[in-house]
Amino acid sequence: MVRSVFDTLKKCNVLPLFLFLQFISYTKGDVIARLIKYEGRVYFKRLGMNTFTEQAKIGSAIRNGDEMKVDDKSFAAVIYVDDKSLLKIRENTKFSFMDTRNSRTIDIKHGTILNNIKKEKRKKDYRIQTSVSVASVKGTEFAAIVNMDGVDQFICKNGSFEVLNIISGETVNIQTGQKAVSNSIGNLIRAPSSLSEYPPDPEIDEKVIETLEEIIPEKETRLIKPNSGGDGNDQAVDEIIQIDANDSNIDEKLQQEEIGNNKNSEAEESEPTETSKEPFSLGLGIGSATLDGVIYNQIALRPEIYIAKIGIGLDLAIYMDDNGNMRKDDWDIENDPSLLLDKILYIRYAKVTDPIWIKYGSIESLTLGYGGIMNNYSNMMQYPSVRRVGTSTGFNYKQASGELFLSNLKDISRGGTVTGLRLQYTISDEIPISFGFNYVMDGNMFSSLKDKDSDTYPDVFDDFPEDSSMWNDTDGDGWPDPGQGTGVPDSLIDIDADGDNIIDFQESNVDIDLKAIPFSLKDNRAKTIGYSFDVGYPILESNVISINLFAEYNKLNFQSATSSDSSFIRKERSGSGITFPGVKSRLFSFFNLTLEHRIVNNAYLPQFFDQAYDINKIVTSSSNNQTILRTKDMMIFESMSDSSKSSGLFGSAGFNLFNLINFSASYSNMRTETNEIKSFSSFLILNTDNIPKISLATAYYLRNNDNNPFDLDNPTENTIMGYTIGYELSKGVSLIMDFKQSYRDDGTGSLEVIKLTNIETSFSF
Repeated sequence: MVRSVFDTLKKCNVLPLFLFLQFISYTKGDVIARLIKYEGRVYFKRLGMNTFTEQAKIGSAIRNGDEMKVDDKSFAAVIYVDDKSLLKIRENTKFSFMDTRNSRTIDIKHGTILNNIKKEKRKKDYRIQTSVSVASVKGTEFAAIVNMDGVDQFICKNGSFEVLNIISGETVNIQTGQKAVSNSIGNLIRAPSSLSEYPPDPEIDEKVIETLEEIIPEKETRLIKPNSGGDGNDQAVDEIIQIDANDSNIDEKLQQEEIGNNKNSEAEESEPTETSKEPFSLGLGIGSATLDGVIYNQIALRPEIYIAKIGIGLDLAIYMDDNGNMRKDDWDIENDPSLLLDKILYIRYAKVTDPIWIKYGSIESLTLGYGGIMNNYSNMMQYPSVRRVGTSTGFNYKQASGELFLSNLKDISRGGTVTGLRLQYTISDEIPISFGFNYVMDGNMFSSLKDKDSDTYPDVFDDFPEDSSMWNDTDGDGWPDPGQGTGVPDSLIDIDADGDNIIDFQESNVDIDLKAIPFSLKDNRAKTIGYSFDVGYPILESNVISINLFAEYNKLNFQSATSSDSSFIRKERSGSGITFPGVKSRLFSFFNLTLEHRIVNNAYLPQFFDQAYDINKIVTSSSNNQTILRTKDMMIFESMSDSSKSSGLFGSAGFNLFNLINFSASYSNMRTETNEIKSFSSFLILNTDNIPKISLATAYYLRNNDNNPFDLDNPTENTIMGYTIGYELSKGVSLIMDFKQSYRDDGTGSLEVIKLTNIETSFSF
């Protein structure tokens, strides 16, 4: 075949030209990569040269066979022009570039290279090669650390790769949070890796990479096949035309972009970018869930679709009882079209850092400003028993930014929902003083109470939530109490309503103890408004420590309301709070601390809209055969004077210990002349990458606005706790238990424990 090709070239009198082009290709070669950043002393040794005599410059072309050296206190970054894989080379590193038709190899003599190898558009296998080891990569972020004494380390930041020890022939597979240690006597060990072990990873200005993509188009290869000959004896040679970008102007363009966007020679920190996702993924959950006190078997499909900046997640769950009957409440779309909203887990466009972004679905850990009005709010605390579907949107334009959200669109038809707004403006980069305004309104705190049969009695109190003609059943035998229905025949009325085995007509009315009449939603409304102003200034900002000084003014207004039957009476209240001074600080990127001095006047409660707000904003009690509802503000301020004043300290701390344990806690103590209000919250998240068979582990405990939040033996309506544990059955398959526990008045003055347990087997495809 080779001889035939040469004969064909000779007949066409192009053999000399072909040999000349082959010589030029060998000596010069295609550009495979470009230097996009360097600091200090960085040198090249070109193919065929004996010494590192060429000093690096921005945009320097790199070809197959070139070697590179980064001296002490120096740094360099290289990007491959075809797939945009990025190498960050730290000080005291020497290596060479080796490319073949099917493979791409970095041969490291010594030093440290941080590799970000792309999966998309890459057509060659990527390898790191040393005198001891070979690491084969399909697409991941990892660090290669090669010592001159024959010890190699490969630390995986994201993804997976395989490491071979050349001496012993052993191989290991390394996943996220793991490392491989390989040495010259044939030992190869896989071990857990903490975040602190990963070498410092400077960010590269994205504008430099974007400029590279604009001025260096991807290599375009076109395959042209000539028409077949008539005699069938000619052996056609495919003509390959390569359009490349070996352009001398590229160096200058990249240098201009680097100078314009990187005036500071130090690599600066930037916010992490979102990990690119596959266009489609599917999760499958099989297990059990507790809904309305009943345990159901659950089968759930959770597909996720990504198209450009658009992401869509669905939650298609079916619940079946022990008899195999499907729970129809979740799929009765014909009678309740709003159930369609429950099937959408989220729809989002863009990221919160983009000029315009929007998201529909879940809202978690939302804090407005410095948290004086709303802190760590979530609309998912009662999921899946109660499904709330919210929406949020925002913008970022120069020094201005804003955010708007609604916590539950389905509540709007029932009188209102929690709505929030934040606007912020920063003067300039030179004068980084920021001013913010926050506004939060709950249009009707009763709107979250579901009323399936529309009889105005919330399902939580209605013993017949699917029958609008009945509502009370004291003894729970399925027969309504006397007088607790509309047009109910006498034959259906319970003759022993209190369940004491004595027929009611044989007892006096005094002896019959029936449940209180449920609270009616008809014409009842409870509205709360809060707003705040804040100002912040970063007094210290560095890679080691940052300190931000701030002040905040907050205002809460609780509007008066009275029900027609006087079972609900809410007086008008208002109050304000001042935080000054307030300090937020960060140390070594793993420890965060907040300290605030708070001054409270009248009916104001810091962080009124907190994580447990949707659970404890309505509290029930029983009095004189009536079920009475009280809003959160009524529970807190009824025992306090409208002119009360208090002051105290608030503190919160959080730390990330070597990416193994993430813990945060907060505590406040506000004192008045006659009372003391305390709050405590804590969260614990374990990194389970290094814990065998455990795929997920989180826990939390919240108890706000209580006399003693640490009295675990005597919980109150303000207490909420829970945990999530995932047990890995096999790769991609986990058994997950999600448990939540809260408390409420059962309508008779007693505290009822509300437990929500969701157990499912999760499959990731």
